Parts: sequence; structure tokens; C-alpha cells
Amino acid sequence: MSQILFIKTSSLGDVIHHMPAVTEARRRLPAARFAWAVEEEFAPLVALHPAIESVIPVASRRWRRAYLAPSTWSQVRAFARGLQARTYDAVIDTQGLFRSALIARLARGQRHGYDAASIKERLASPLYDVHHRVDRSLHAIARNRLLTGLSLGYTPADAIDFGLDRATLSGASGSRRAVLLHATARPEKQWPLDCWTALGTKLAAQGYDLVIPWGNEAERLRSEAIAARVPRAQVPQRRPLDEVARLIAGASLVVGVDTGLVHLAAALGVPVVAVFVDTAPGLYGPMGSGPIAILGGNGAPPTVAEVAAAAETIAS
Repeated sequence: MSQILFIKTSSLGDVIHHMPAVTEARRRLPAARFAWAVEEEFAPLVALHPAIESVIPVASRRWRRAYLAPSTWSQVRAFARGLQARTYDAVIDTQGLFRSALIARLARGQRHGYDAASIKERLASPLYDVHHRVDRSLHAIARNRLLTGLSLGYTPADAIDFGLDRATLSGASGSRRAVLLHATARPEKQWPLDCWTALGTKLAAQGYDLVIPWGNEAERLRSEAIAARVPRAQVPQRRPLDEVARLIAGASLVVGVDTGLVHLAAALGVPVVAVFVDTAPGLYGPMGSGPIAILGGNGAPPTVAEVAAAAETIAS
């Protein structure tokens, strides 16, 4: 039985973009056993993928904040011991960064990654045993699938399948619910607060209950500022990603900026309006089986009227 380790540690959108590669690998190698090394905050979401037998949490973000602390190095050593407890037939780093290649180097098994012409950080490529050329102009999902296929000896051909079952995760929502995803790590990717207020007011008038999640203190304050100005809006408690996935799976509509949770909504097949403000959607736009409207682009954000019209169209 083959043992396969995937390395895709972050960010949330990148993790979601790797899921179709895992789904297809399971179909092609039904007897294989799959593990996934991922940043600890994304581990609950990865654990929802039915093909993943073992999730290996990585705390690199937390370690970087206290890299001189003795406790940090004790945790790093414990992580390395746990990673090396199993020998893999293939170690596949679809992240393509120096830090992810270091994890691949720590692992026991034949290490696969992008060649120097295909990779994000060239210093990472020499750390692999086997190098694969993958066109950098392809969408991230296609790159992940191609590298995985080249590493495991098949050509990707299946339809894109993220491996997440919306019906299983959603339960009974009991309402017409819209989730508004205003939060993003880069402030320049935000849609203005007044736009969210105007859109939320329109959606509430159409009978939607609005949920405005958050991930850190600044995002919580912004969520509360929107909810205070919009009828039928609530700000939930912060939840782990598997619970957030269930919240989104039960929604009738998701509207969000260029952020990982928008990709999660698309992966689940929920109707999505993606609002691009400062980035272009070409290589990293949301993909999924449900209706998706992508509006705006680099330096050309959409208007409230455009977003509201798209929401009405795709959720009808």
C-alpha cells in the first residue's frame, strides 16, 4: 500500500486549491494512504477531506513570532520527529516555497517538487529529489493537479472535485442566509465599509438573514460596524475552520472579497459573488460546481449595484 505525503501549508486559498489534486489522487490510487502537512489553523478543514487519513499540523506562523524561544525549538524538534515517524513512497510539495521544501527535506521518502523554471522560490527546488516542469501561467488548481499527477504517474483528466460534500456539512439552516466575507489579510483588497452597508441593506430587504464572520480583532470590529448599520445581521463567535465550513455550506449566498473563505464557498458549491478590488482573478479566481460571479479587478472595484445584481442572478 502506497504512503503519500502532501505538503501545502498555507494560505487558506492555496490549501483549498490543492484539494482537487487530493481527490483525483484518491480515485487513481484507491489503495493509497494520504497524509497532509498543513498550517495548524487550517488542519480542521483539511481533516474534512475524505481522502486524508492523517493531518500533520505545522506551526510555522506561530514559531516565526517567537523563533528565539526555547519552547519554539522544542516544538520544532517534536514536529520533525513526528514527520519522520513514517516513510513515504512519495513526498509532494505543491507549495513551492523554501519553507515548504524544508519540510519535504525533513520527511522520509522520495521528494517531488517543481523545477527551477516552475517554482515560486528557486532556492526551494534543489531540496527535492525529483523535479517537474509545470507551466506557471496555469491556474493554481491546475498546477497542483499536474504536479501531483507527474509525481504519482498519471495525467490529470477528472472534473474538478474538491472532495467536500455541501449537503453533509450544511445540516438544516432553516433560513435564507447570506454570508458576507469582508475580511482579507491585505487592506488594499478590502471593499469599502459603505459598500458593505449598502449591499447588506439590499439583501436584508430581499429576505436574507446576514452573517458576518471574522478572524481577528480588527475584523471583528469591522464586522460589528457593518452589522450595526444593517438590518437582520449578526456577528458570530470566532469558530475553527471546520465549523466555518459548515456555516458557509448552509448559506444560500456568499459575497466576499479576494479571500480564502470565498474559495471555500466556491469549493462547496454555494452561490458566490467574488468582489475583486486590488487583484486580478485570472490565476487565483474561485472555482467550483456552483454558480460563481467574479466582479471587478486590479484597481477597478465593482459598484454596489453590480454586486447586488449579480447576487440576485446567481441566487435565483
